[in-house]
Amino acid sequence: MLYPSYSPAIGQTKFHKSQHFEVYNNLPILAEKIKPGIGGIPLPYTKPKKYPSLFPRGEVAELPAWIAFDKQVLCFDAYFQETAEERQGYAYHVRKVKIFLFMEDGTVQVLEPTVSNSGIPQGTLISRQRIPFPPPRNEDFYDILDFNIGKEVELYGRVYKITNCDKFTRLFLNRLGIHVPDPITMPPDPYTVQREKMSEGMAPKKPNKFIDKLGQFLDFDRKVLRFYGYWDDRESAHGMLHNLEIHYFLADDTIEIKENIPPNSGRDSGFMFLQRCKLPKMFQELPTPGYDDQYTVLNVLSTGFLKGRYLVDALNCGQQPVEYYKDCDLAIGAAINVFNRKIVITDCDPFTKEYYSKKYGLDDFAQHERPKIEEEIVVKKPPLPPYNGYGTYEDSAANCRNVIPVPPHRDFKKFLSKDRQGLDGYILRFKAEMISKNPANKDRLFIISYYLCDDTISVFENARHNTGFIGGEFIKRTKIEKPGQDIYTSEPPKCYTQDDFYVGNILNLYGFEFLLVEADEYALRYMEINCTEFPKSNIILIINKIREALKPIYKQFVCEYLQTDPEQVGIICYTKVSKVLKEIMGDNITHHELITLARHYNARCIKEKYTKESLR
Repeated sequence: MLYPSYSPAIGQTKFHKSQHFEVYNNLPILAEKIKPGIGGIPLPYTKPKKYPSLFPRGEVAELPAWIAFDKQVLCFDAYFQETAEERQGYAYHVRKVKIFLFMEDGTVQVLEPTVSNSGIPQGTLISRQRIPFPPPRNEDFYDILDFNIGKEVELYGRVYKITNCDKFTRLFLNRLGIHVPDPITMPPDPYTVQREKMSEGMAPKKPNKFIDKLGQFLDFDRKVLRFYGYWDDRESAHGMLHNLEIHYFLADDTIEIKENIPPNSGRDSGFMFLQRCKLPKMFQELPTPGYDDQYTVLNVLSTGFLKGRYLVDALNCGQQPVEYYKDCDLAIGAAINVFNRKIVITDCDPFTKEYYSKKYGLDDFAQHERPKIEEEIVVKKPPLPPYNGYGTYEDSAANCRNVIPVPPHRDFKKFLSKDRQGLDGYILRFKAEMISKNPANKDRLFIISYYLCDDTISVFENARHNTGFIGGEFIKRTKIEKPGQDIYTSEPPKCYTQDDFYVGNILNLYGFEFLLVEADEYALRYMEINCTEFPKSNIILIINKIREALKPIYKQFVCEYLQTDPEQVGIICYTKVSKVLKEIMGDNITHHELITLARHYNARCIKEKYTKESLR
């Protein structure tokens, strides 16, 4: 049984759900179905028009208008006249509008820019829509050919006169082949002209004196000009010369002055000379509250009537202009008035010099001369009493500087950097021989150790059989002063340092003379690595010294001592070269420098007793 509402259409062969979109020109477009009879037949699709009919159809791109002209709007300036009834002095208003033509769908929008204090509701006059022509052509709509400079368009009974257009509109119409005339001068509004004439001789009742300084704050925040100056107050009783530091804040044109008070001067510790404020150029008396306010208030009615009536004085009667110091008033050598105190600027910092050089083109920033003072407080350390011989000099000096005896301070920076670190001991050890008239002392061998961390010296004697000397510690680790000094003075005596330790030097330690004859491998290696601290181990200085000494006899030296053995070309014995250099240079070269030279240019000269061929 078939129900009437579900009976199939006669002749229908496809019963699927019809689709709403069809693809035309590779774009999905909504397909509208029309069923004129049984088995609906769709109407044929026609391409939309993008351009006016003045262009040939073959030159039109294959894109719909809502894609080809997306976000492209033509803007025209226009005006219309509105009748003003019962108005004295004028009979109409001239109202300026902007007409927007949207190319994607041909819609038009009319806007009126807002004018302050006009008394007319302004904004959107005609919302965006397609506007038809006035009757009897109301079946057609306004298009691109209907808008141009000089034309009058009637939109819903109101006639608009087009006077100008923007640059994009002019170029767009020119590319379409449409001529765009020159702009037309828009007539003035009689009401606006009348208001301007009335306001010329009338002051505003509520003048707007607001000064926007936000831009200055954002550009110059945390940027301060710093000047150095002085205030000479020596003419007054107990006066003196004050050293001042002037800070000018570019963010709000305020000035702050600080005073540099030397320590132990007996003066108050308050260093603020002037709190941050705007500094007036002229000062006569203490100002009253509100003297520099930009508004003057008038009491129109008495206070007994409705609590008074106040009005802003547009003429500012009785207000005195106040001039403040600006950055253009501050310069080196200039004198500024700080509440009747004359402050002279003598110098400024590098940022201030760069600022004035860029803004004002100044290049002379010579320091201004400052007056000399004989009464300036000079803090000098009192000299120490002479050393009395008890304890060390450092211990006596620390006890003299403090009421409570304290131990002397060590050089912790040097101690931490030169103290023992792993296998690196920072100890220079030398083999020494004692210089003495006693023949028994000549065969004694000593090891002298120099500690780099605190410049102390220790001497150890190597015991030998059948010499009569036990050996062991000869001098314990301590600082040793150089001989021939007066130790009972206020100045500390000179002690042996690392510059005195090199092979060939003679040390006088507590009356015993020691000749340094050798150094261990660690000492030689350390001194060569740190050759800037040890000039006797600097190969560059040694070579330059030898070159200067051999310059007069260089050719003779090469011919006489050049090795002629073909197996050992360029090799010379250390004993021979040290003997020759000692004869030529004398005391200008030491044994330590000869050792450094030999270690730098060392060569293996030992011949093997049995060669590989003889062993085979």
